[in-house]
Amino acid sequence: MTAFVAAATLALSGCGGSGGAADASAQADDSAMVVGALLPLTGTLAYLAPPEVAAIKLAVNDINAAGGVLGKDVTEVEADTSDGEHADQNTSAAQSVLSKHPSVVIGPAASGVVKNVYKSIVAEKIPVISMASTSMTLSGMDPYFFRTVAPDAVQGAVMGDLIAGDGVKKLAIACFNDEYGTGMRDIILEKLQSAGVDVVYGEKDAFDPAETNYASIASAIKESGADATLIISYDQATPLIKSLASAGVDTHKLYLVDGNTVDYSKTYDAGLLKGSKGTIPGAHVDDAFLEALKGTGTDVSDTTYAAETYDAVILAALAAEQGGSASGETIQKNLASVSGADGGEQCDSFKACKALIDDKKKIQYSGKTGIGAFNKNNDPSSANIGIYAYDDKNVNVFQAMQSGEVPSE
Repeated sequence: MTAFVAAATLALSGCGGSGGAADASAQADDSAMVVGALLPLTGTLAYLAPPEVAAIKLAVNDINAAGGVLGKDVTEVEADTSDGEHADQNTSAAQSVLSKHPSVVIGPAASGVVKNVYKSIVAEKIPVISMASTSMTLSGMDPYFFRTVAPDAVQGAVMGDLIAGDGVKKLAIACFNDEYGTGMRDIILEKLQSAGVDVVYGEKDAFDPAETNYASIASAIKESGADATLIISYDQATPLIKSLASAGVDTHKLYLVDGNTVDYSKTYDAGLLKGSKGTIPGAHVDDAFLEALKGTGTDVSDTTYAAETYDAVILAALAAEQGGSASGETIQKNLASVSGADGGEQCDSFKACKALIDDKKKIQYSGKTGIGAFNKNNDPSSANIGIYAYDDKNVNVFQAMQSGEVPSE
């Protein structure tokens, strides 16, 4: 699928559930809202857990400080899904959260984990809002599945443009065999082919996510004569980059994606990654939001997907407010509407949006992520992709933001 990436945010007209009036069964439901969270507290995406945990805490605190949902405090329960290589843990985590009767489930983070658990959740008519799963195959897969992060079509297009724009002629790709990995690679490949970039390694090969020895991959990339290397993985990138350096591959010309664009200042010798680049979906977190996240008592250094997690909780709470019930069915029916799919007055906080709802006004929540209203696939209709460059301390420093339209067909 080809995605068009523009310099300015392009919004698609969102199609979604109608908001406003609650049905009779919803009006009879006076239970308090419970936010369930499925988080990668361990495994290859564990680095994402602290900002996600902090964002949920912050959102719940902000909601309760504004009077709660329908006059009652919101509570939160969470469980550790680990990653897609731990299917049994994925399932047990989902069952643990479901046993607490959540109104909504935030997460999972990984596309593969979503595939493993979403059916058991939506079968209970509980909406799932993922803050980090980006596989294209998840778009529109169920009326109860939403996400506050752009599917890979947008990031893939930005990455393809970035590589081509940097003048790379021969590219090697080290990609893991995962729903996210191969899906992202295929989107980037389409963009690179149209730009005339020759992929000299990894066009079809993909390594096992459980791989521990990357020497042969690094040697093959070195021998390919590539000008630069694209790594599509989660934390498998950490040992892989070490192997690339040992094989003599230029680690100043690496391209990383959201699964591995992290702070490596405590991982490698200073300067190892200087000049390499990465992309992360979502708006760049400002200092005020970062301090608020730290104020939850969570040790936060990386902020990837914090904004997406925060907005997922706020959107669910607003959907309950608008619908007049904390039931999963009511939240699902109103999520698209409070995101702005039906138009409405813009508001940027739970408190401000709740005041408009109390005045019987339609709203368009404009949150931390800057995403557009949910489209007919329950994806954001537009989204931002941040571009980062590594400095001489191996820290990923924000450089620029590109915005793009999210395909809905």
